Amino acid sequence: MSTPKPANESLRLETLRGYEILDSAPEAAFDDLTLLASYVCQTPIALISLIDADRQWFKSKIGVSVSETSRDIAFCASAILQPDIFIVPDATQDQRFAHNPLVITDPKIRFYAGSTLTANGHALGRLCVLDQIPRELNAEQQEALRALSRQVLAQLELRRNLKRLEQALAARSRAEAERQRTLDELKAALANIHTLELSTTSEHIQKRKSCIRFVPIVRRRSRLEKPALIGSEPRIKCKATHEE
Repeated sequence: MSTPKPANESLRLETLRGYEILDSAPEAAFDDLTLLASYVCQTPIALISLIDADRQWFKSKIGVSVSETSRDIAFCASAILQPDIFIVPDATQDQRFAHNPLVITDPKIRFYAGSTLTANGHALGRLCVLDQIPRELNAEQQEALRALSRQVLAQLELRRNLKRLEQALAARSRAEAERQRTLDELKAALANIHTLELSTTSEHIQKRKSCIRFVPIVRRRSRLEKPALIGSEPRIKCKATHEE
């Protein structure tokens, strides 16, 4: 039988996926909290279960080997409909779970207790503890489970904020690299322009020097060959200097 879904299911899923945590690798910060939950509640199984569209996925797990199950058979899928700790003392005596595959076959769950992971009013999943024998949690254990679930949520927030910071720093680094590349291109372009100006100026100076050197030569030749030039006046022209 399909488990009812929250009225705000689409927004809930959007919030969950905003944490970018589904299918991520194990992380010690979460595993430590799961281990503490197992110790405090004295259960062989503890999970951080996040409820996706069609599955429950375990961010952290103690006492089980699977990483996810179908949402239809997940205790936590029913638990997220409850605002506080959800406790099933003996699943075999609860009509909602008596025929659940997780109850009648391995791991043969009998006891379940979970505290909601709520973000922006949306239940993302549960920090839960399970056992293969019927049992209860005392008031202190229940309060400890609530406190640990708040720490799980704090870790989710911290992880997301760090990820956003890393993305912002990476974007800044890319922008800085692009800015430096643009500056280098501008410097190279300016250097080429300067080189061209120097080349043009040098060429112009060389032409002027050539012309200046040519004038005295003509003068000397004019003095040496003066008889041949009687009756006429030499006129020397060049672009840079005009001598008569």
